[in-house]
Amino acid sequence: MIYLLDASVYIFRAHYSALPDMCDRDGNPVHALFGFARLLGDLIEQVRPSHIVVAFDHRPASSFRTRIYPPYKANREPAPAGLALQLDRCMEFCRLAGIPALSSADYEADDIIGSIACRMRGEGMRAAMITRDKDLVQLVRDGDMLWDYGARHPLSYGDVSRRFGVVPERFADYLALTGDAVDNVPGVPGIGPKTAATLMREFASLDDLYERLNRIAALDLRGGAALIARLLAHRESAYLARRLTLIACDMPLDVASESLQRRPPQLDALTSFFDVQGFGPLLRRQAQRLAQLPGRVAPLGRAPSGYSRGVL
Repeated sequence: MIYLLDASVYIFRAHYSALPDMCDRDGNPVHALFGFARLLGDLIEQVRPSHIVVAFDHRPASSFRTRIYPPYKANREPAPAGLALQLDRCMEFCRLAGIPALSSADYEADDIIGSIACRMRGEGMRAAMITRDKDLVQLVRDGDMLWDYGARHPLSYGDVSRRFGVVPERFADYLALTGDAVDNVPGVPGIGPKTAATLMREFASLDDLYERLNRIAALDLRGGAALIARLLAHRESAYLARRLTLIACDMPLDVASESLQRRPPQLDALTSFFDVQGFGPLLRRQAQRLAQLPGRVAPLGRAPSGYSRGVL
């Protein structure tokens, strides 16, 4: 199994939950870096993955989705002061800790996770997606899991439909109907999760829904005629939303399974890194333990064109 971690989710969580008075020798905040490094180390100690990738977001304004729809994620507050430097240091920590890390100027962390999950699925490897972002539900297939590490139990393929009322294969279409307020994605006004789930249980896809709209009249849905009219009126919005919510699983990533293996940490370099951050013994002891875990050293690979790579 390959473990695919959505870095931003846990860096932001650490930023808001760790002690904000942690600073490096120059007075820069490092509490988010500390919390992220601790969580990542705990995860590796617990599951001992042979293959793991940490996916970082670059800048929302540079992604292909913003080019499609400029208001995409425009409702979000700017990153908190002092966090940008910590994001860079989180990637540096991954490099020194022997953990493959990737980011892209054109794609988001979700797309990196989706592309690697699909690529490795072709090699017979299942994926554990470490995130709290519900968008990644659409990637889960039999044998995979979606896991908000440290907060919830993992969700299997069957768990997804029990929680959301829709199978993962139709989740992007489900979001196309409901929209996604977190990402400022429009949907079809007046369609909430319950109605969207009912429609996605009845129809195979958004395309199938629009091809057989009259079928809605036979469903057990209040105001079927009005719902049909609403779907027709907001068809363009629904299809725009699907372009935004559908995770790209075909990134041109030049990676092989060997380059996604966890490697032993560079202990001397990590010690110097921790000294600069002003970290105490906790992460140092954890790094020593990680160095003793079984694992194979992966060969260094060439970074894919157009991508930033922490260790690959």
